[in-house]
Amino acid sequence: MERRKLGKNGPEIGAIGYGAMSFSDMYGPTNEVESHAILDACRDLGVTYIDSANIYGMGKSETAIGTYLKADPGARADFVIATKATITTDAEGKRAFDNSAAHLEAELDKSLQRLGLDCVDLFYAHRRAPGYPPEELAGNLGRLVEKGKAKAIGLSEIAPATLRRAMTEFPVAAVQSEYSLSTRAPELGLVQACAELGVAMVAFSPVGRSLLTDAPIPRERIADLPFLRSNPRFMEPNLSENLRMMQGFRALAAEMGTTAAALANAWLLARGPHVIPIPGTRSVAHLRDCVAGADLRLSPEDLARIEAALPLGWAHGDRYSDEQWQGPERYC
Repeated sequence: MERRKLGKNGPEIGAIGYGAMSFSDMYGPTNEVESHAILDACRDLGVTYIDSANIYGMGKSETAIGTYLKADPGARADFVIATKATITTDAEGKRAFDNSAAHLEAELDKSLQRLGLDCVDLFYAHRRAPGYPPEELAGNLGRLVEKGKAKAIGLSEIAPATLRRAMTEFPVAAVQSEYSLSTRAPELGLVQACAELGVAMVAFSPVGRSLLTDAPIPRERIADLPFLRSNPRFMEPNLSENLRMMQGFRALAAEMGTTAAALANAWLLARGPHVIPIPGTRSVAHLRDCVAGADLRLSPEDLARIEAALPLGWAHGDRYSDEQWQGPERYC
């Protein structure tokens, strides 16, 4: 697989990584055996970047990675491992965000214990708390690098202005944001700022939470998935419109001799050498479809045909509900 840099001074990783939220039960029940099979497939396919977080299954995702590495210690050399913290709950049980140095270090320590590691390759602030100075947040993260608990820092779901301010305090290796053919807001400044500053743009949900595949999550399953059943793009009438719009893209992928998932990931890779998609899946077969996008080389004509099939702004419904929008920074 093609290799890309995880930030200006970071390691080279496979151009497509893996989003380990799928090691939790976010998109349906899973278990450690299935998660370990995905990690085996990642090694076979050249997927080296594994992206987790403390809240994915409330530690379940990190634990699955940790038990895999414990069973095969040599596997550690094959992976660049990232995790995140800052999302928590307040006294009333509502979602809250803690960017303090004490919280970040305490949560990273627990993550390291679950992962069975002394140091992670990348540690993200999962969300910036409203009003919290980006410079202070970057400094809090940076001190964990200085302590040897992380090799680099990242920020998730932030605005370009936040990145620029954070960079004045400590080098940011990566910014993570939802980015795909169905979510293109990062093109309004974030993708460009990352390229200018030498920061990796890590794109999660690159296949639009299944919409950009040949087999979107069936309607009957959506009702059992709390996140999707309250997500505007998966609620009617938006869902039917989105599925209708996807027909032309799936047909285009088939005409090009590939799958919709592969083509969606290839499109992201073509947005810039700093863009790194991280599809998440519980299926080895679907992982192979996604990773096949790294072998596609899209011509200007190919890109134009993709744009014609899914023109800018085609998706019906917002990417988040009002409740889901708590935390991500809106900047346009």
